[in-house]
Amino acid sequence: MRYITIALAKGRLARQTMGILEQIGISCAEMEDKDSRKLIFTNDELGFKFFLAKANDVPTYVEYGAADIGIVGKDTIVEEGRNLYEVLDLKLGKCRMCVAGPASARECLNNGSMIRVATKYPKIAKDYFNNIKHQTVEIIKLNGSIELAPIVGLSEVIVDIVETGSTLRENGLEVLEEIMPLSARMVVNRVSMKMEQERIAKLIEDMRKTIS
Repeated sequence: MRYITIALAKGRLARQTMGILEQIGISCAEMEDKDSRKLIFTNDELGFKFFLAKANDVPTYVEYGAADIGIVGKDTIVEEGRNLYEVLDLKLGKCRMCVAGPASARECLNNGSMIRVATKYPKIAKDYFNNIKHQTVEIIKLNGSIELAPIVGLSEVIVDIVETGSTLRENGLEVLEEIMPLSARMVVNRVSMKMEQERIAKLIEDMRKTIS
């Protein structure tokens, strides 16, 4: 039997996903060993392999067929723009991608003036401002605390993930526009979908029943 390989975004999402898989009878004892140095974990009996990867690498592993299936946030899927199938919303890690900034920035969003936007998600930000708002902006890519950018005058607004909004409020910022709702999704390699249609379809269906 050919193994089906699943790439999981490291951290809480991987643990939550394994919890769902365990409910449908797919477990992996090797992953429970906190001291393990292994990179790939297997369930030989059921023919599954698992590995943990950085979230933004998961779509790459799936597109190139190094993994048949990936579990990762919608933000990463859109930002990476890889060629794969998105097949299931796991309803985990729900949040939203938003434009945020001080209340005073609302005016420059409404009148379409040229502004600077700081973000970890340049592709999502560019697509939103260019194709949906038709507003010319300068995108500044940052990796750290995005909230800092409008406070120190680097940008008028930011594009970032908002869960509760408390970090924004604490820093005198607020959500000005919502771009898209986000949650964890299952993605599948296009060739794997054809080659392993039966097994993957069953996995999707079993998981769908568990999370609904």
